[in-house]
Amino acid sequence: MQNILDKAFGFFMQYGINFVYAILIFFIGKWAARLVSKISSAAMGRAKLNETLASFFKNIIYYVILIFVCIAALNKIGIETTSFVAIIGAAGLAVGLALQGSLANFAAGVMLILFQPFKVGDEVEAGGASGKVKEIQIFSTIIDAADKKIVIIPNAKITADKIVIKRV
Repeated sequence: MQNILDKAFGFFMQYGINFVYAILIFFIGKWAARLVSKISSAAMGRAKLNETLASFFKNIIYYVILIFVCIAALNKIGIETTSFVAIIGAAGLAVGLALQGSLANFAAGVMLILFQPFKVGDEVEAGGASGKVKEIQIFSTIIDAADKKIVIIPNAKITADKIVIKRV
């Protein structure tokens, strides 16, 4: 019986302390994730960011921190976490590929804003449409067409094609 108690005590000394540390890491990390997400939410509120977008970013920040905290706690227990990190990396790659078109439009929008091949008010032919540029946004450009229609063109389509600016 004493042998069993000695083995149990040795097991607790070897793994129990790490288990207690893992629980501490989890609860302190969860508290820190909540604090950081609240601070970021307050900052986005002061910046007058759209409420839906601010809530979305708050949740993203909270869960990203919580995932890292869980991985750190599991690692402290002694569980091999490299497979979890690989899964998170694969998920990130999948999200990146899913957002590929949006990222291309974003990059093209930045180029249009920086290099300004045309400006608001110019008459242009771009991205298969023609008319007066009403607004250049980060993902798309809005053009008032001659037939009283509003045309919204993705910025990647504009930068991939020729741009004709009509001089007046």
